[in-house]
Amino acid sequence: MEGQIVRYMREALKEAKKAGNEDEVPVGAVAVLNGKIIARAHNRKEKKLSATRHAEIELLEKAAKKLGNWWLEGVEVFVTLEPCAMCAGAMINARIGALYFGAWEPKTGCCGSLYNLPADKRFNHNFPVTGGVAEEECAKLLSDYFKEKRKKQ
Repeated sequence: MEGQIVRYMREALKEAKKAGNEDEVPVGAVAVLNGKIIARAHNRKEKKLSATRHAEIELLEKAAKKLGNWWLEGVEVFVTLEPCAMCAGAMINARIGALYFGAWEPKTGCCGSLYNLPADKRFNHNFPVTGGVAEEECAKLLSDYFKEKRKKQ
């Protein structure tokens, strides 16, 4: 399974690179059900002028549309950066099956760094989280993006 996890994260990285090419923070995500990618997404905050258009939110909406149901039971989410509170909450509400993420986000991450919302038993749904998948590759994409942004300022 470990090889599959990295393979799916590399697909999420492809989405993150698309975001970077669109001058969005390079975060990408894929949704997998029964071993098949059912949705792909990346950050669209700048394009849509909305703080809510994170890769995960875009992904959950695409996956729900594909399945014809917002309840995403059994869907595994792969995202290149640890989700924030908004995205972790949306995944709890969507009742995803599992989350895998790449780079840790100590300032806003809510799946193990700052908080661990998916493990909080007070919520009506919990799911397993695996962080640090292809971590170096995911983190490098983000740090390179921000280095370039600072050069242009």
